[in-house]
Order: sequence, then C-alpha cells, then structure tokens
Amino acid sequence: MNPNATDIVSDDPQDLPAPACVMSFNASDATGAGGVAGDIATIAAMGAHALPVISTIVMRDTAEIFEHTPLDPETVVEQARSVLEDVTISAWKVGFLGNADNVSAVAEVLSDYPDVPLVTYLPTLSWMDDEDEATSYHEALRELVLPQTLVLIGNQKTLTDFLLPDWDSERPPSARELAVAAGKHGTQYVLVTGLQLPNNQVDNVLSSPQGAITGEKFERFETTFIGAGDTLSASIAALMATGQELHIAVSEALAFLDQSLDSGFRPGMGNVVPDRFFWAIPPDDEDEDGEDIIDAMSADIDSPTKPRSIH
Repeated sequence: MNPNATDIVSDDPQDLPAPACVMSFNASDATGAGGVAGDIATIAAMGAHALPVISTIVMRDTAEIFEHTPLDPETVVEQARSVLEDVTISAWKVGFLGNADNVSAVAEVLSDYPDVPLVTYLPTLSWMDDEDEATSYHEALRELVLPQTLVLIGNQKTLTDFLLPDWDSERPPSARELAVAAGKHGTQYVLVTGLQLPNNQVDNVLSSPQGAITGEKFERFETTFIGAGDTLSASIAALMATGQELHIAVSEALAFLDQSLDSGFRPGMGNVVPDRFFWAIPPDDEDEDGEDIIDAMSADIDSPTKPRSIH
C-alpha cells in the first residue's frame, strides 16, 4: 500500500518550513542604507524573510536627503494586499510612509491583522521643507498607526517632538514619560535611543507606561551613521516574527546593531552604513577549514566587543 502524503519524508529543501515572514512598509532608498533595502538586509541577516512594500521614493546620497516622491496610496495597498492574500506574515515593520494619505492607507491594511505585532520606527523629518506636510504626517501617524503599534522606536529628541511637543522642562523627558505619552495613543511600549548619560555614554531604554523594562548603554562617538534606526527596528520585528519575546528581541537587536555599526563601511563621501552581514566575514586568523558562520554570528551578537552609539 502506498503511504499517505503526510507519511512521506522528503529531503527536498523546498519542502522544509519557510522562514518567518516580515512585511515592511518603508521608503525606497537607493543608497541601500535604510528604507526597504536596509530592512531586507537586516531581516535576512536575522533569519527571516522580508516582504518589502515601497511607500515613497527618497532621493538622497549618503550625506543628506534631497526630496521624496510618495507613491499613490492605492499602489501601496495593492503591493501589500497581493502578497497578504498569498503569504502568512508574523510581524510588521513600519518606517517612513511618505505622506498622510499613505499613513491612512497602510493603517487600514494593518487593522485587518490585529494579532500581528507591529514595530513602528519614527525617523526625523527635519529634512522636509514643507512643515505642514510633516505636521499632517505626524498627526495621521498618531491617530491611525500608534493605536496599532506594539513598540514605537526613535531617538529621544525625535520622540519628544512627536509625543510631547509642548515639553518645556529644562531636562528631557525620560523613557517612561515618553511611554506614558505614547500609551495615550494606544502604543504599548517605546524604545528610546540616544538618552544622554555622563562619561560620554548614551542609554537605549525599552519602557512601558509603568517603567523601564530593559536597555543597553553604549559609548558615544563622533562617527555618523545612516540606517541605524531602520536596522534596529527591522531586527526587532524579525526577532519577534521568529518567536522571541519583546524584551529579549530588543536586547538581541541592540547587540546586533552594535556589531553592525562597529563593522560599518563608508561607500561614498558621506556617512557610514551599517554592515548587517558582519558575521559572514571570516576572521583574519580563521584556519583553513573555516568556522561555522552561524556560530560566529551568535558569538558576535552575544559578546559585543566595541560598544557604539546607535544614533
């Protein structure tokens, strides 16, 4: 008798379980430092599969952003819906969506999958010439995306301007105060980067409205990176997609980012780009037989040797 299909054991790699899938809504960045290009590299490096949805096309080099051209909201939605009808996703990553119309369109897609964890990264929009455009974008994000966000990620100043625009104290708000402000919009957690500490250090703190949960302190130094925020947020989304709890995903993602920045490279005349595949480069003293790449990656992530600032 022929065995049932469920009894057949196949050696075909195509029959193996697919990696966890993460859908990223983000800008197209031709430098490869951030946007969907950065998300694809990061998510792949973390062992998941990226489903990139382009929201806007950013014209930039490695030094600065010049302008951007948002895609039509229907085009953004159609990209996502076509894939979602076919592929099961395990996490979302939201980066820069371009304009308020695209925020609304993406939020509608997100609302159809309330059980999928959403990681939202808030980049600075200081490069935008149109202040009204930036304001309407932030208003839409607060109203439509934050209520669906599990963890909001951003630099302390950017998050302060976004969540507490009327803050007038001489001291900057704490991670908990920012989490309280985000919680009023429905966001459960905030990961605040760039908290200034004495002795030339910065802190990076995951907090809920009840208080700090975890974090990492890094040395501050003068080198400027692009793509760090996208790397951090995409790695957290990928780790959560593979089943990691949030506090563990944040700790591992910060260690991964640390090593990516430490191994960063300068492809042009501007800023340094994170190397998300630092672990794939054999060490100089590797023997002829080589090392297991996965073991090398784990060792690098678990034991960072040169702490770095993430902003």
